[in-house]
Amino acid sequence: MQEKLDSIVNRYNELQKMASDPDVLKDQKRYRELMQENAALSEIVEEYESLKKVKNEITNTCEMINNARDDELVDLAKDELKELQVKRDELNKNLKILLIPKDPMDLKNIIMEIRAGTGGDEAALFAADLFRMYSKYAESRNWKIEILSSHSTEIGGFKEIIFSIRGSSVFENLRYESGGHRVQRVPVTESGGRIHTSAVTVAVLPEAEATDVEIKNEDLRIDVYRSSGPGGQSVNTTDSAVRITYIPTGMVVTCQDEKSQHKNKAKALRVLRARLYEMVEQKKQEQRARDRKSQVGSGDRSERIRTYNFPQNRVTDHRINLTLYKLESILLGYMDEIIEALKLNARQEYLKSELS
Repeated sequence: MQEKLDSIVNRYNELQKMASDPDVLKDQKRYRELMQENAALSEIVEEYESLKKVKNEITNTCEMINNARDDELVDLAKDELKELQVKRDELNKNLKILLIPKDPMDLKNIIMEIRAGTGGDEAALFAADLFRMYSKYAESRNWKIEILSSHSTEIGGFKEIIFSIRGSSVFENLRYESGGHRVQRVPVTESGGRIHTSAVTVAVLPEAEATDVEIKNEDLRIDVYRSSGPGGQSVNTTDSAVRITYIPTGMVVTCQDEKSQHKNKAKALRVLRARLYEMVEQKKQEQRARDRKSQVGSGDRSERIRTYNFPQNRVTDHRINLTLYKLESILLGYMDEIIEALKLNARQEYLKSELS
């Protein structure tokens, strides 16, 4: 680990010099790449510098204990040594986590699918709540959202909504949102004040580039039809809605939000490509999990991952036993505490699996 840390420090110092090079500053793309690498290394370098400082303090304290003649001074030094040793162990642990290899997919944009499950209109309303939550979180990080497909209800919910999020490290931060989200609250339509439980499923797919997945035209069946909105009323007078069937798997993607058939087809292909890419990556992940004897962040959509309890203002993530009484603020997009806890847990599980 020592050798790896020293090489990271050397690279970090090299990046600092390159960042001030006039030729690099002229090339905006190159400059952004260097700054991204610099940001990724800076946290490791800071922790490493802190570790070296603590180790130096431990050495000095040990010398003081060995040379001191005052018993009271020795006792104080021993207490300080214990604190320094705890700090050293914590920094070592943090560095091991920071040195975990980055998943190349972490930098990818995503396509997110939210679907109402059990609970009828109430589930659809909560699907809309989740869409707003993710939208506000994305907005706080200057990410861009684009709705690709949606099926709304007459009372403002979503039976299904599919959208893309583009920005810096989107998949890294939202990959653990895949799964079942359960809501417990009194529906607006409930006159008796009884708490109902409804469910929504979320899928987070890394958005694939055209080079990631090859889709042959002969493997596609494309149907066009007239789009319609809630209740069946016509929202378009032309056959602009598109249904794409991927023949090898039978996978179907529909898109009708745009008035242009061409735009609907392009959006549907983006969703199809992301789903196919996820299938391939899921198989790779399962194989890696078998090799490591542990699966981290499987993103199984059938798994109930989180409960949102409105009467108690409580959000519980069942995977890491985290409970926060901040439901209102979380639904407003303040999700960092949950997301950082999930990322930390995934790193710790990875380390356990590597050591087992």
